[in-house]
Amino acid sequence: MKHLIDPMDLTVQEIDQLLELGDDIIAHKEKYQEVCKHKQLATLFFEPSTRTRLSFESAMLALGGDVLGFSSADSSSSSKGESVSDTVRVVSGYADIIAMRHPKEGAPFLASRNLEIPVINAGDGGHNHPTQTLTDLMTIHREKGRLHDLTIGLCGDLKFGRTVHSLIKAMSRYENIHFVMISPEELRLPEYILKDVFEKKGISYKEVRTMEEVMPELDILYMTRVQKERFFNEADYIRLKDSFILDTDKLKSAREDLCIMHPLPRVNEIATKVDEDPRACYFKQARYGKYIRMALIMTLLGLSA
Repeated sequence: MKHLIDPMDLTVQEIDQLLELGDDIIAHKEKYQEVCKHKQLATLFFEPSTRTRLSFESAMLALGGDVLGFSSADSSSSSKGESVSDTVRVVSGYADIIAMRHPKEGAPFLASRNLEIPVINAGDGGHNHPTQTLTDLMTIHREKGRLHDLTIGLCGDLKFGRTVHSLIKAMSRYENIHFVMISPEELRLPEYILKDVFEKKGISYKEVRTMEEVMPELDILYMTRVQKERFFNEADYIRLKDSFILDTDKLKSAREDLCIMHPLPRVNEIATKVDEDPRACYFKQARYGKYIRMALIMTLLGLSA
């Protein structure tokens, strides 16, 4: 039984097939309205989420399926001391597929072991967020028309941002990708990614401290928020949270076909005035997440329209 725990669990060919299916779902929504009839998705969210959980639920409902689950650890038996493994094994008797978010790295992987139904990692700590990566790939595919020959700027919290780490791993398998990391020294990309991904694979990259110095080069600007929950020291968070804010002035030197992305939620790292710019793709990005999750659910369940 195949699970999705890490974006690298999928081959490039499998990703391409998911994107193709996502395109068809967007073009022919009515064809998929009952594909998952009588199927149940369990959303086990041990960590709070709005977009990811609702996107999964919306995806399953749009496929004609049903949804059950919980939205925080406090509303599950883990608050009584039940192990994650036991919770998932019990729920696997009620559902056909599980989407799981957990604050601890590796929890979805451990939960998936010896399980007879598919488990989708909906985010595990600062580790992986594979369905956000698929959402990002779907956005780039739809907005740029390709997943190769791109210069991608990653801005903000590159140290703790699991969406950034997952996207780098996924895009590193496509041809002629150049990465530009834009962050303060305290939030720069972890050394292991620089070595294990960029240097090991010979991928072009550079690190800078301001958006302005690289804006004209970028095909994609991927903004991230500085996440308070990932800091051990509140003083460090307060000092750095407003470090990198995208506004209309910074976009003056950007390309006309720049694609501005953000995994959301936004705090203040993108000025609301930017929302009016046709290059702002982050709300479309959130919508694409529903369709790629529909494609993923169908694929893992072995269903077709």
